[in-house]
This record gives sequence, structure tokens and C-alpha cells, in this order.
Amino acid sequence: IRERQMNNTISSKCSLVAMPYLVILALLGACSTEATKPADPDQSAQKAAPPAPPPPSPILQIPILPHDEAVLKAANTLFSKAELAGDPADKTMRRPVVIDPLIDGVSRMQTAATRKMETNVANLVKAKYPQFEVKPFTAANLGQSPLLVVGTFTPINQLGKTEGVRESYRFCLALVDLKSRRIVSKAVARSRMENVDSAPLPFFSDAPVWTRDPTGEAYVATCQASKLDGEVSPAYIDSLVADALINEGIRAYNSAHFKEALALFVKAGATPAGQQFRTLTGNYLAASKLGRRQESAQAFGRIVDFGLDAGKLSVVFTFRPGATSLHGGTAKEPYDMWLKSLAQHAAQRNSCMEIIGHASRGGPESVNERLSALRAEYVRQRLVDETPSLDKRLIAAGYGSRENLIGTGKDNASDALDRRVEFRLLACRE
Repeated sequence: IRERQMNNTISSKCSLVAMPYLVILALLGACSTEATKPADPDQSAQKAAPPAPPPPSPILQIPILPHDEAVLKAANTLFSKAELAGDPADKTMRRPVVIDPLIDGVSRMQTAATRKMETNVANLVKAKYPQFEVKPFTAANLGQSPLLVVGTFTPINQLGKTEGVRESYRFCLALVDLKSRRIVSKAVARSRMENVDSAPLPFFSDAPVWTRDPTGEAYVATCQASKLDGEVSPAYIDSLVADALINEGIRAYNSAHFKEALALFVKAGATPAGQQFRTLTGNYLAASKLGRRQESAQAFGRIVDFGLDAGKLSVVFTFRPGATSLHGGTAKEPYDMWLKSLAQHAAQRNSCMEIIGHASRGGPESVNERLSALRAEYVRQRLVDETPSLDKRLIAAGYGSRENLIGTGKDNASDALDRRVEFRLLACRE
């Protein structure tokens, strides 16, 4: 019985009954070969081997150094490897160098950290590189076609991106030869975040509105998006005289010389490339400090128009902690005037806007989203109270910390921009 069952199984598996003789032989050979063919050990090993891991990202191969060490490393690389025209053996030739103030690579602001870094770079050049002579960044010194240093200091995450949780800083330096308008040296370093004071300098911390400016974007691109021996953006080169005057005005404002600052901002605004966001902001801030209310209100209106022309702007309102109400308006923060100007200029344009509340990274995200939404709705209602025709043209939303710009979660002056209220233009639906 057992033999009969085995024969039936073989018969059913190989289906030999009623087949031509040659086909039967072929199938028998196939069954026999399949049953007895030994496995290829090399092929089995190849199938079992795991796939090779991808090569690590270049950004992850850059060591994260203590802050001051990272700055000096990048500066030494920049000046020691500069590819300059002329005879390198001529020790008597000193090339003038100016530093266009370093900025935060996301906010485009000057901070306590970038100012300290700029000072450290200048001191290093004076101590170690006698072939270079550091001079102030002024319109007069730009007339000598000097070498020009630009630099950005940017909080980044583990993958080197400006999103999510920021865990280190990326430091970029570029050296521009203004005679040839080319990049003659570049350096990049990464630093730790501890013991870094990233609070904005007074001009930037006092600024009520933030938006992207084409000249600021050209500065960042000159450092971050340029290549060695590459040509520098004409938009950046053409704005340098105005930039130098604006920078002098910023220094005067930071030193509480408001009358001098206002004169410099007015002078910068009269140059071909002077109608920049920083110029308008400087006019507003200096006029406010001098108590010129009508002049400051007009300047704020021009700031609003600049942002709306760009499609969006952000206002840095200071809300009470955990609440939707604003702190009482002060000479620094005249909220009633800001809201009235925003409403008037939006109505004049028949603009439709999404008003977006943002929050810094501290606390539960569900709470951040709800609080930011309530704050956005508060601002929306204030604008409607000023100009009722805006009621159907404005919507409010809360994004929590999803679109943090600074992203360090310090919840102080250094990441105030993460708690902004943003105005984005929308297409109106009639």
C-alpha cells in the first residue's frame, strides 16, 4: 500500500501518464536534475549579503568644534588658502580687507555671536597675516577695490538642514576680490551651540517687522551658494555702497546715536540700491527714538508696503506669556499704530491674507498650535475692528513651531522671530 501511495504521488507530481515518450524523458530529467542539483555556495552567499550602507553625507563628516575654535579654524583656512593675483613672494604688498558684517544665515540679522566672530577674524588677520590689512567697511574704503569677507552663521539639525531641532551651527566664510569680482577663498566649519550668545543686536531686536530682502539673499548666496573662483552676483556687488552706508547707520543706532543714524539711512536711501528693507526699518527706528511720531508712522507704512510687495511679512508682536493679549504698547512697541497701518494698507490694496501665528519650540506642540491660532485670530479681529471691510478677506491659522526660523528653543530674545505673526497674501475669491 505504501509503495502504491508513493507511486501515485510521483505520478501526480510529474504528470507522466499519456505523454509522448520524448516528453516523458525530458520531464524525468528535469525532475531528477531539480532534485539533485547542489546549491551554489557563492551565489547563496551573494544573496545573503546585506546591501552596502550609503556613504555618509559630507556635512556629517565635518567635525563639530567648540565655537571659538571653529571660528579660528575657518578664518585660518580662508586666509591661508586665498588664491590671489600678484607675486606671492612680494612681502611688501599689503592687501586691504573689509568685512561686510557677518549675519545669521536664516534671519539675516547681526547678533552678538556674529559681531564677536567678526572681531575674532579681524584680530586673527592682524596677528597672523601681515600681508593683509583690515579696514572698516565704509563706502570710502570700498573705493580701493579691497578684498571683502562675507560670512553666515546658521543653526542646523543633524542632517545640516535649517529645520526641526537645531543641534549645531554651520559657519561659512567667503573671500571676494572686488577687482576681479570672483571668490578667491572659502571655508566652512561647524560649532557647538553652548556658550553662544545669538541674541540680535539692538537694531535687529527693535525692528518690528521681518521679511526677506533681495540684497540679503544676495549676501547669503555669495557665501553659501558660491564656488571657488566663481563670479559673485552682480546684485550683491551693485548694492555694496548702499550696504556700507546702511551698516554705518546700524552701528550709530546700536550706539544710541539716533540723529546720526537717521541721516545715514536717508543718505543710503538716496543711492541707486538704497531702497532696502533695512533702510526703511532704520528710518522707522531712528525716527521713533527721536520722538517723530508722524515720520515714524509714515516709515512703518512703507515697511508694510515693502513686505506686501514681496507677498508676505512678519510682525514681532510681544504677547503676554501663555495669553492672547499683547503687552501694553510702548515707544518701542506702539501696537495700535502698527495694527492701524496694517489694516489700512491691506484695505487699500484689496488684499486677501492668511494671518499665521507661530510659536517657539518649548512646550507641547498641541498647546503651541492652539495658542498660535488664538493669537492669529486676535490679530485678525483687531484688523477687522480697524477696517470692517477686511472681515471676509482675512483668515487666521496657527502653525505652532512647524515653521521655526531660528529653532533653538531658547524662548528668549534670540528666537523671538519664532513667535512672529505672519501675513501671507492669498488670491481673493469673489
